[in-house]
Amino acid sequence: MINSVGQNISSGIEAARLRESGKARGAAATGSATATATASASASASPAARMAAEGAPVDMDRIAAIKAAIASGNYPVNAQAIADRMVELDLPAGR
Repeated sequence: MINSVGQNISSGIEAARLRESGKARGAAATGSATATATASASASASPAARMAAEGAPVDMDRIAAIKAAIASGNYPVNAQAIADRMVELDLPAGR
């Protein structure tokens, strides 16, 4: 099934929103002692583990601007560049 334009973006936004609300509720529910322990544990963890635990960085302002531009019809799309990249990804280098 082909997703409509913006469907993946909105699911990503919703995931980020849920992640952030979960962090806020978790910190409020567990208190400062647990938050301090978590902070020290994440400080000793590898950067990759810390990034995995925090999730991908999401610039909500940038997403909102792109969504607004798409909705108003002002988002620039270079169809040739998209087609070239699709072909490049689909075909092995030797063909």
